Amino acid sequence: MTLRSRYARDEQRHFMSLLDRIRYSQRRDAGGFRRFVVAGLRLGWVAHGLADRLRGFPAVFAVSDDVVRVVDALDGFESRSSAVGDAVLRLREEGWFPGWRNEAFAVAPDFHAAPLLRIERSAARAFGIRCYCVQLNGMVRREGELQAWIARRSLSKPVGPGKLDQIVGGGMPIGVGLRDNLIKECAEEASIPAALARQARPVGAVAYLRQDGAICDDEVLFNYDLPLPPDFTPVNTDGEVAGFELWPLARVKAALADTDEFLFDVALSLIDFLIRQGIVDSSDPDYIEICEGLWSAPRAAAGSAA
Repeated sequence: MTLRSRYARDEQRHFMSLLDRIRYSQRRDAGGFRRFVVAGLRLGWVAHGLADRLRGFPAVFAVSDDVVRVVDALDGFESRSSAVGDAVLRLREEGWFPGWRNEAFAVAPDFHAAPLLRIERSAARAFGIRCYCVQLNGMVRREGELQAWIARRSLSKPVGPGKLDQIVGGGMPIGVGLRDNLIKECAEEASIPAALARQARPVGAVAYLRQDGAICDDEVLFNYDLPLPPDFTPVNTDGEVAGFELWPLARVKAALADTDEFLFDVALSLIDFLIRQGIVDSSDPDYIEICEGLWSAPRAAAGSAA
């Protein structure tokens, strides 16, 4: 499976439990990838096919059997960003990075560190770079029962078309803070006014590092909860959502455990939500393993190059 055909794949998976969801997020084979190193730090993983193609850019990448390095001569943020960006644009013309977003992500050792370069969002995952996003649980209490707004992704989405999703979610562009990004996504995806979006409460994060064909997905999802007025109805404005439904949490749990309807990474965020709401608790024999698995990404995508 190449990067070029990744989004054309229609892989059907059958889940038997919430733990199956967790285990799916942990599958990976490090032997299929080479370390991606910038300024002496390991910041990602590149599949062998893409790594071999990067040999065609010797002024940008030094490629060996186990490492892809941005050359040391590119020793600043702008020089690295420009050179890597030019190479990525040429590779895009060959079809390497489907789902092009025209949106730059930061490449950094950790979330709060100064970025070493910026890279197009669709290429960030191809290089196995740790990406960050915000995810919002929109909650409504009706007749004493807590329910959640569930979105259906547009069929035009490059990732997970038609899948179920949370009411709001979005990747973190470079130079944008978490709260500002959440407010922006709330307006675009669900027409949640800024004053209401600011009331969203940060409730933690989940993470994963898993192989998806020729991509090593490394992501952290910052989770937020927002109680919404009973008469509020979300309306999408950016074309990324086909529609919304209000679901009882028991229905959310059943769909996560028994179907492939939810987008893979969103499922992890929702399992975390169900744990905090007591819908998933210690009566589940897999409870401890589920909780441990919600932070299943070892800090393998950053560190010394050795």
